[in-house]
Amino acid sequence: MTIVEPTIESEVRSYCRTFPTTFTSARGSELFDHTGRRYLDFLAGCSALNYGHNDPDMADALVAHLTAGGITHGLDLRTEAKDRFLDRIDRLILRPRGLDYRVQFTGPTGTNAVEAAIKLARKVTGRSTVVAFTNGFHGVTLGALAATGNSHHRGASGPLPLSGVTRAFYDGYLGPDVDTAAVLEAVLDDPSSGFDPPAAFLVEVVQGEGGLNPASAGWLRRIADLARRVGALLIVDDIQAGCGRTGPFFSFEGTGVVPDLVTLSKSISGFGLPMALVLLRPELDQWRPGEHNGTFRGNNLAFVTAAVALEKFWSDDRLTLDVDRRARLVRSVLEPLAGLVPGWRVKGRGLMAGLDVGTTEVAAAVTAGCFQRGLVIETAGPRDQVVKVLAPLTTPDVQLAEGMSIVAEVVHRTAAGPLVGTGCGEVAA
Repeated sequence: MTIVEPTIESEVRSYCRTFPTTFTSARGSELFDHTGRRYLDFLAGCSALNYGHNDPDMADALVAHLTAGGITHGLDLRTEAKDRFLDRIDRLILRPRGLDYRVQFTGPTGTNAVEAAIKLARKVTGRSTVVAFTNGFHGVTLGALAATGNSHHRGASGPLPLSGVTRAFYDGYLGPDVDTAAVLEAVLDDPSSGFDPPAAFLVEVVQGEGGLNPASAGWLRRIADLARRVGALLIVDDIQAGCGRTGPFFSFEGTGVVPDLVTLSKSISGFGLPMALVLLRPELDQWRPGEHNGTFRGNNLAFVTAAVALEKFWSDDRLTLDVDRRARLVRSVLEPLAGLVPGWRVKGRGLMAGLDVGTTEVAAAVTAGCFQRGLVIETAGPRDQVVKVLAPLTTPDVQLAEGMSIVAEVVHRTAAGPLVGTGCGEVAA
């Protein structure tokens, strides 16, 4: 097979520029390209493949559904696949955690869930402003984009104002000695601050694209208490950090915080199929029938694989324990690397971890060097300066160690080369 640079795909394409090969197959934590070369996948669909590629049990259920003539598209009609998924998420996820939520199916991607959550918060409260946080990423449709901090994405809206959002400082944004929750409380309590009473606070427990910034449990509790006191709803965007990425199913577990609304997508289907939803407290379910809809709000193929994923991985705590153990393995490699250069540091939580190497150029050199050695890994952060480990949660320990050894080798080479501290140079091949 000859690789031909696409001539009709939009210039907006991105990942295929960073990883310039044509992939043909995948299994577990491995990708294979058209030459048969094997790569370890520490990108995992940007956390859409928490259980790896082509899980055999999900694949078998999907094939069986298709060959039996199962429903593929059903709008929001009641189907056997939907009923099964709703039973599994209620029985295996919500009830064991004492969570009383309704489930709203939105359009197929995370930004659709965020748009629905924001829209509902405004409808229920009668207010328009949403408080979002520095370095947050919530999607690139206009409502979610207004809540997103990244200037690269915000600039694509052109002259259209991204309104309806007030920006607050995330935990640690002003350094360890400044309580940014107290700062937000002060401006909301001041009738002359210019801050309108908000409909909602929209927050990630661990900021993914923003640079693997984890919020402390104490800070989250203060934000939740403040939202309640000022009559705002708390929306947790768990699209990237949820479905086990930080260890527990929800990233807010163990913090003492119970959000009013939760957005989920990415790995909720278990198989990388498009699916997104909003979890909402029953008293907030004030939609009129069909008031918020979408043609693809009922992806029955995703319902099939999602039900299998919940049954297989969340009937007990084994996956959470595995994530905790594998996260320690990742950190055991990253922490010595952070000591190589002053200012480098380890960031994140669970298997949402990475190494902040300070500059765009150094991080890009590391990921390029890893790709040359057979590892697909990306960057995050406001300047793409964080090398981001998003290996599937099910990655066998031997493969996780193999991938981290590649990271260590390339980082050592980069730290010893001219790129660090000089702004120029290349990673040795």
